[in-house]
Amino acid sequence: MPYKTGLLSYKGNIVDRFNGLAYTKINNIMGILSIQSHVVFGAVGNSAAVFPLRRMGHEVWPINTVEFSNHTGYGAWRGQMLDAGLVDSLMLGLRERNVLPRCSAVLSGYLGGVRMGHAVSNAVRSVRMANPSALYCCDPVMGDVETGLYVNPDIPVIFNDSLIKLADIITPNQFELELLTKLDTKNIKKLRDALHILHDKGPQIILVTSYRERTPSNAAPETLDMIVSDSGKQWRVNTPEIKFNGIVSGTGDLCAAIFLSRYMKSRNAKLALETTAASMYGVLEATFKAGERELQLVAAQNEFVYPSNSFKAEEL
Repeated sequence: MPYKTGLLSYKGNIVDRFNGLAYTKINNIMGILSIQSHVVFGAVGNSAAVFPLRRMGHEVWPINTVEFSNHTGYGAWRGQMLDAGLVDSLMLGLRERNVLPRCSAVLSGYLGGVRMGHAVSNAVRSVRMANPSALYCCDPVMGDVETGLYVNPDIPVIFNDSLIKLADIITPNQFELELLTKLDTKNIKKLRDALHILHDKGPQIILVTSYRERTPSNAAPETLDMIVSDSGKQWRVNTPEIKFNGIVSGTGDLCAAIFLSRYMKSRNAKLALETTAASMYGVLEATFKAGERELQLVAAQNEFVYPSNSFKAEEL
């Protein structure tokens, strides 16, 4: 049966126009288990990741770590953190259905508490028992430069002692990278030192979702870097910075989801970096033009499949 989109129809593959990559085989859809926060309104956690991943051709199984009315950046919210035992129970149900062999990757984000970290660790092990080739992408959500640390102080410990060691891919922002390594990454040399520390813990690929050199010569940069490290090499994509009036939440969650999808399909970290930057810039540009503080995922959904922009990565 042909797969139809608003623009084109194919009998076999949806074709990724950039770089000529086969994007999704209809009869070989890759499943992703996504364990993150969820908000009723807005776009953070699973609310930022699930729709884009499905739009990019994945079967997604979301498990929520919290259930809030909106993200905490609004200053007030309703809802609750969910018990880690719920994750264990849901994973048991998936094992009973014998569907875990179809899971090609696990994506985790905001935990809420240390016990949730242990539940995520158990979930990754369960998936790998059923499918040893499954990837684990860990987004170590803990804070950022603008807000500082916004999780329990014990959360960095569970990332360093357990989840990062299990991960194939980790996606910290610069603040989280420095928190995990206790290094100041003000220049590229120090950045490489921090990346080396994390690689030694286990992950093959590290995506730094936002990075700025802090030197007098670029005290007020107009651009923002994304950097990926894989197999002893690092590449950087430099994009214009979009100046929002306030903080737009969920960008790291979205970036981790897009990068995981791109890497699953290309197995090329440099290419995944370039295409992730293109999609992210398109979504942020659409959000800025709409004058919104929430990511405009539906309005900009074509950016996940056919990005309007292109960026070239340079080797560091």
